[in-house]
Amino acid sequence: MARGEAKDLLAEYKARRDFAKTPEPGPKRGKAKGNSFVIQKHAATRTHFDFRLEKDGVLKSWAVTKGPSLDPAEKRLAVRTEDHPLEYGGFEGVIPKGEYGGGPVMIWDRGTWEPIGDPDEGLAKGDLKFHLRGERLKGDYVLVRMKKDRTGGKRENWLLIKKRDDYAGDGSEPTLEFDTSVKSGRTMDQILTGDSAIWSPNKAQKKTPARAKPTAKRSAGTAQPRRRPAAPKRRHS
Repeated sequence: MARGEAKDLLAEYKARRDFAKTPEPGPKRGKAKGNSFVIQKHAATRTHFDFRLEKDGVLKSWAVTKGPSLDPAEKRLAVRTEDHPLEYGGFEGVIPKGEYGGGPVMIWDRGTWEPIGDPDEGLAKGDLKFHLRGERLKGDYVLVRMKKDRTGGKRENWLLIKKRDDYAGDGSEPTLEFDTSVKSGRTMDQILTGDSAIWSPNKAQKKTPARAKPTAKRSAGTAQPRRRPAAPKRRHS
């Protein structure tokens, strides 16, 4: 794909965001061709998992409502979203309230992916098979595009399905087992309340929450020392 064509892939990404206010990466195409993937837990209007595969110099993206599963019997709804720049694969932080997708973003998993068959053909036909080598997810998966609904909705709905292999597990839900970032080790609450970059139109600012004063806790069965009464003042004759 030509460089000019790849720039067009990020037009929707650019149109949705004000980069003077959001800390998200700008709409630049990556120079190197790679095969990275990233899954970001995103607490926007609703918490979901953004599944992204590097292809054609951008990250092809799907919003997976309940997140990926290791159970081949689970078919997870994956709504196709706009392509994202490759730099987005390293983004973890807080999108300011009021901006598109406002809320904390966590890097839940990352690694590399390998297409099974021709990926261009798979995307075109709506049957994209691939192998993941992540820190948490491994093995074969498939993204299957669903038929458009009769109401003529614009959403492009897919299903993310785990294939049965050595990494599959009936009833296994990794999104419930792991609730921290593979990048920083933080939870969503820690990302939200921690030292995160918040951008204003003119300059970047750091927002650090005030630290609560430590309070002493009494352990059960432990006598606490009593304060000695103050000595009476002496009167001068």
